[in-house]
Amino acid sequence: MEARIIGSLTCLYALPTTRIVELATDRFHQDGDDAYLTISKHSVLPPPRLAVLIERQITSPACRTSVLQQSHTGTPGYLFPGRPPSRPRSPQTVNHYMKLHGLQGVSARNTAMMEAITDLPPSVVSDLFGIHPNTAYAWAQYAQNSWAEYLEAVKSID
Repeated sequence: MEARIIGSLTCLYALPTTRIVELATDRFHQDGDDAYLTISKHSVLPPPRLAVLIERQITSPACRTSVLQQSHTGTPGYLFPGRPPSRPRSPQTVNHYMKLHGLQGVSARNTAMMEAITDLPPSVVSDLFGIHPNTAYAWAQYAQNSWAEYLEAVKSID
């Protein structure tokens, strides 16, 4: 279940592992039939299956020992608690875990960022994903789908 949540957050929202492990349970909330996950400053509507997985993770975190159980005192904990539960999991541990499940975090994140930047303006991606505007603009330059340079090169060969 955890691998599916982490993989989905990486592939859908281009979140780096360092931000995923910092997600607190209070970043997820339900409003009627809809569930929202707050990323950076904005709430996003995750796909229904992902919302169910996140809700299950919050209500019944997968813990191997009773020492790892989160306290249910009403204070928000981490979505992926570490050892001790008052700290998040290590990003390195999560990256290794994801590699065991066949997800290369950096390449998955880069693909998600390319998809987002081709569909949305850099300013929206910057605001939505919580990245610096210059970073979003650089990604827009990487994703540029203009064939002008290619056509000019082909024309000069003829």
